[in-house]
Amino acid sequence: MRPEVNAARRRPLGLIALLAVLLALLAVPAGPLTGAHAAACGTANAAQGRTATASSTENGSFSAANAVDGNTGTRWSSAFSDPQWIQVDLGSSQSVCEVVLGWEAAYAKAYQIQLSANGSDWTTVASTTTGTGGTETRAVSGTGRYLRVYGTTRATAYGYSLWELAVHTTDGGTGPVIPGGGDLGPNVLVFDPSTPGIQARLDQVFQQQESAQFGTGRYALLFKPGTYNNINANIGFYTSIAGLGLSPDDTTFNGDVTVDAGWFNGNATQNFWRSAENLALNPVNGTDRWAVAQAAPFRRMHVKGGLNLAPNGYGWASGGYIADSKIDGTVGPYSQQQWYTRDSSVGGWTNGVWNMVFSGVQGAPAQSFPNPPYTTLDTTPVSREKPFLYLDGNDYKVFVPAKRTNARGTSWGNGAPQGSSIPLNQFYVVKPGATAATINAALAQGLNLLFTPGIYHIDQTINVNRANTVVLGLGLATIIPDNGVTAMKVADIDGVKLAGFLIDAGAVNSQVLLQVGPQGSAADHAANPTTVQDVFIRIGGAGPGRATTSMEVNSDDTVIDHTWIWRADHGAGVGWDTNPADYGLRVNGDDVLATGLFVEHFKKYDVQWSGERGRTIFFQNEIAYDAPNQAAIQNGATKGWAAYKVDDSVNTHEAWGLGSYCNFTTDPTIRMDHGFEVPVKSGIKMHDVLVVSLGGMGQYDHVVNGTGAATSGTSTTPSTVVSFP
Repeated sequence: MRPEVNAARRRPLGLIALLAVLLALLAVPAGPLTGAHAAACGTANAAQGRTATASSTENGSFSAANAVDGNTGTRWSSAFSDPQWIQVDLGSSQSVCEVVLGWEAAYAKAYQIQLSANGSDWTTVASTTTGTGGTETRAVSGTGRYLRVYGTTRATAYGYSLWELAVHTTDGGTGPVIPGGGDLGPNVLVFDPSTPGIQARLDQVFQQQESAQFGTGRYALLFKPGTYNNINANIGFYTSIAGLGLSPDDTTFNGDVTVDAGWFNGNATQNFWRSAENLALNPVNGTDRWAVAQAAPFRRMHVKGGLNLAPNGYGWASGGYIADSKIDGTVGPYSQQQWYTRDSSVGGWTNGVWNMVFSGVQGAPAQSFPNPPYTTLDTTPVSREKPFLYLDGNDYKVFVPAKRTNARGTSWGNGAPQGSSIPLNQFYVVKPGATAATINAALAQGLNLLFTPGIYHIDQTINVNRANTVVLGLGLATIIPDNGVTAMKVADIDGVKLAGFLIDAGAVNSQVLLQVGPQGSAADHAANPTTVQDVFIRIGGAGPGRATTSMEVNSDDTVIDHTWIWRADHGAGVGWDTNPADYGLRVNGDDVLATGLFVEHFKKYDVQWSGERGRTIFFQNEIAYDAPNQAAIQNGATKGWAAYKVDDSVNTHEAWGLGSYCNFTTDPTIRMDHGFEVPVKSGIKMHDVLVVSLGGMGQYDHVVNGTGAATSGTSTTPSTVVSFP
């Protein structure tokens, strides 16, 4: 390692030089360009987030990935010899028009810029023997999937060192370059403490959305940092409320964010599709009310008081999910049947009904399943909090939290959160009316996606092919495939973040609605997994919908952090043959982790797990209500398709806190052999598992395989298994 004290060149760049680096790497040309290059060269960095490799590194702190991470404070540095190179895989063949090199003081005097179709055979498209260091912008012309900077002569005794490597591409003359950034569209309402009439505007949105369970309205309510007095934000369907600070405590309500169930006569079991995020609350009466069911995350919240998860009157409730939050007082679930809380802090917890699960929660009740029904893990093995929009001064950015292992407590409670920021100009801000072709062109150009609130009909698959791409939705943005295509596919790449949107099946059957990694994926992503967070899938309800499989995960190491995959049991376009869907989630990748898994009402397996070393922390399920008779769900010699099936070929799998409920409304005489089916092997471990017959509408004969007592009668009493085998 070169000694940091040995060279004045280790000092930070001067202000003018640093500004030049930043401007260049944000795709501002260093000087005027003319002709075809000026007209066609894009502004996005096609190298950012892509896979980079190098001939050598100075040490483990200076990896090749640092040169394409979008952070001008990290760098790649090579060994102290000639020649050395760094190359980046652009993901597909690109027409490259410009390369920007942000050198550290150890720069190249002589180097070549090369392109290759296969990573082996290289064509030089630019070269120099008089490199100047600093920021060098090179106009080039060539096509290739791989780009390499090949250094032949060092300017110093040290190696080659790049803060950042930016690659700009043309559109080949087929259309305009898609700009990043811009306004957030008409359905994002942004408030600051001086905004007049805040409460009236919140009430107006709530009145529209309170009972619009299958309506078309979509809203994001965003609050700039500051203090807001006398606020009661009632949150209805397809409405997200969030603070725009880097910490929840940057945006404080002296008031409440409320979900209740007056619209449904005090029954909260249909309070779906809404969210609260990144706010601090001082509740008016000391306790905030968040009475929700599925698909209603409560993330990154600081409640300076208690939290009540039940509706007024303590009617039925069936939720729910809390993550990265601090509740200073006591959480009261009361009538909530099941709940999952992750990486948070609570002042206390009052009770449990069927299934209360905690991982990485400070103040959580001790393990005691089934009486009371608490499943408590001290830490969460792998987690990475959901990306979120925030304001840095007057500039919108998206913060991408860092991965945590064996996490406990919030990610933000001890100073600035760990992670990285992406400016809005590196996002295509998707607005209603955008086509799949434009969305895919933006992705191919190297942009991330920010879906503003709205409904997006697509006629081709959205293809995410660049590592570390962020696809973030606001206000439950909804994607509908119109012609039977897969709504979204992710390549077998590192670090993609999917978050905050709803996929709604179209009237023409899709074989798969969301695919993470193609079949046969085998790359190792343990260091930088893809995450799927607050991504919800619906088949029917808003109208006829059809899909064979809702979500298919083929990439290893994927983290599924809160999803509700739902074949509709009510609404429009609902019936055994009207909204058919065989499978909810199918996992083929190895080392996949699910935290907060809600999957309901599929005609075959709700969850089918084929990958090795899978883990699930919390699972909630209802078997399809509308099976017409016993024969309709017969699975060979087995009565019924298990809610959660681990394939016989799997040797290692572990799960904690799982529940399945039956409510066969068409034929209450239907019986299920079991709710859970797994191979009997030493590496298969199931903890704290239950099945429930809702009012005796159908029955389970066992819980896991042939283990566990049968449910019986109309008592709605769970049958439990503490450990299997």
